[in-house]
Amino acid sequence: MARQSASPKRASTAHPKRRFTLQQANSTLPLVKRVVADIVNTSNLIQQLHSKLEVVGPAKEQQALQIELDSAQDHLQEYEEELAGIGCELKDRAAGLVDFIGRHQGHDVYLCWKMGEGKIEYWHEMQAGFAGRQEISTLQETE
Repeated sequence: MARQSASPKRASTAHPKRRFTLQQANSTLPLVKRVVADIVNTSNLIQQLHSKLEVVGPAKEQQALQIELDSAQDHLQEYEEELAGIGCELKDRAAGLVDFIGRHQGHDVYLCWKMGEGKIEYWHEMQAGFAGRQEISTLQETE
C-alpha cells in the first residue's frame, strides 16, 4: 500500500489571505494551539495506522484499520480547514509549524509560530522559510 505524504495540501482558495498584526496573531494562539495539537496528534495516528496496515494479516483486521484510517483522515482535513478559516497557514504537520501573514517595513512577511512556543517569537521573509527566522524584536510593522 502506498504511503500518503504527511505534508499539508496547498491552501484552498475558499479562505482569503488574511494579514495579521503581531498582536492579532498572538490573540488567536489559544485556538490555534488547540487546533494544531489536534493536527499533530491526528497526523501521528495516521502514520501509525499506515504502518499497521502494511503488516496486518486478516482481511477483517485490515478492514477495521482502514475504517479507522479513513475517519482519522477526515478529522485531519476538518482540523486543517478550521486552521485555514482562522487565516493562518500550516507549514509542517509533524512540527506543528504555522505562519501568519504580517507586515515588515511595508511588505508582507510571515509571523512564525511553532507548537510549544508560548507566543509568536519569530518572523521571516515570505521566501526565506523556517531557516530564515528572525527574532520578533526586529519586526517593524507597518500598515
